[in-house]
Amino acid sequence: MNNEVNSLQLGKLSSQPTQIPEQNDLNLTHLKGRCPEDFDLLSIIGEGSYATVYLGKYKTSGKLYAVKVLDKRHMVREGKAKYAAVEKEALRKLSPHPYIVRLYYTFQDTYKLYFVLGYAKNGELLYYIRKLGSFGLDCVKFYSAELILAMEYMHSKGIVHRDIKPENLLLCENMHLILADFGTAKIISLVQDDSPLGRVSSFVGTADYVSPELLNYKRTSISSDLWALGCIIYQLIAGWPPFRGGTDYLTFQKVSNLDYTIPDGFPEEAADLIKQILVLDPQQRLGSNSRGGYENLKGHIFFEEVLWEQLHETTPPELKPYLPLADGPRGLTSEMNVGGDGILAHTAKNSLTASLTNDTNDYRHYTEAEGPS
Repeated sequence: MNNEVNSLQLGKLSSQPTQIPEQNDLNLTHLKGRCPEDFDLLSIIGEGSYATVYLGKYKTSGKLYAVKVLDKRHMVREGKAKYAAVEKEALRKLSPHPYIVRLYYTFQDTYKLYFVLGYAKNGELLYYIRKLGSFGLDCVKFYSAELILAMEYMHSKGIVHRDIKPENLLLCENMHLILADFGTAKIISLVQDDSPLGRVSSFVGTADYVSPELLNYKRTSISSDLWALGCIIYQLIAGWPPFRGGTDYLTFQKVSNLDYTIPDGFPEEAADLIKQILVLDPQQRLGSNSRGGYENLKGHIFFEEVLWEQLHETTPPELKPYLPLADGPRGLTSEMNVGGDGILAHTAKNSLTASLTNDTNDYRHYTEAEGPS
C-alpha cells in the first residue's frame, strides 16, 4: 500500500500551479511552490466519500479559499485515483470561467492531495431551495440560464459533469451561480456529442437527477447533463424534483419509466421546456446536437427575456418563494427575500415566512476568488 500511495502522482499533480490565464490581477508568479503549510485550515465546509473541503486562509495575504483534501490511501484502496486526475484536468481546461468553480493550483504531500479552489460564502443552491421551497420565475430563469452557460462552455471543452444537482451549484458573493465538484466528471472527445459513451464501471450521479441511459445501460453523454438541467428547473419551480420515490430503487423506476407529473398551476412555457428536456432518448433532448444544440435551448420561449451576453453583469433577482395557483394565471410571491449577503430577510410583515427564518447556520462553499498575493 505504501508504495502505491507514494507512486500516486496523478499525472503532473505537484506543487507547481495549474496554469490559468491571468484574471482579477492574479499574478501567476506568486503561485509557485505552494504547500500545505502555506494555509490555515479553519473549518470543514464540505465532505465527500474520499475528500474533505476546508475553508482555508492563505497565511501571507489572509485571503480565503476552499481547500479540497483527498486521502491517497483511501483513493488507492477504493480505486478512485483516476477521479482525482480527471477532476484536476477538467478544472484545468475550464478555469477561469465566470460560472465554473476556479482551480488555482494543486500540490501534495506523502499522504494527501490538495486542490486550492475559489471560495463562496453564500453556499449551495440547495440551502435556498430548502429555505424558500420554490423560486419566483424570474429567479428560475436567471439561475437556469447561468447553469446553461456553464454547461455550454463545459461541453464545448469535451467535459461531461455527470453529477449536476443543487448541492453542486453554488452562489458566489454577488449571488451568481457557480458549477462545482468535478469529482465524477468525464473527459470525452470533442467529436462526441449526445451519442452514448462507453459503459461506466460503477454508478455515477445522484438518484433524483440521474439520467435513464446511465441507469439502464451504464452509458452517459452530454445529454445526461441536460437531463439533470431539466430536473433542476422543475425543482426550482415545483419545490421538489420530478422523480421521487420512497427509496432510491423506486426513484430509479420512475426515472426509467419517465413517471412524473406537471403540478397544477405550473407555468405553461416552463412545462413545455421540461417536457422537451426530460426525454428518454438522449439524442432527442432539447439542447442536444440532434435538436439544434444550445442555441435552440437558449432560444426556447421560456428564456425569451434573458439577455445571454449580459447575464454575468446583471444583478441577480431577489430570491423569493413562489406559490403557483391552480385556478389562475398568476402565482403568489412572498415578501420574504434573500439579500445580497445570502441572509434571509423580511421586506414586509409576513407570518407565513416566520418559520423559515429560524435557521441561522453559517453556510459556505467555494467559487471564484482572487489568487494569493
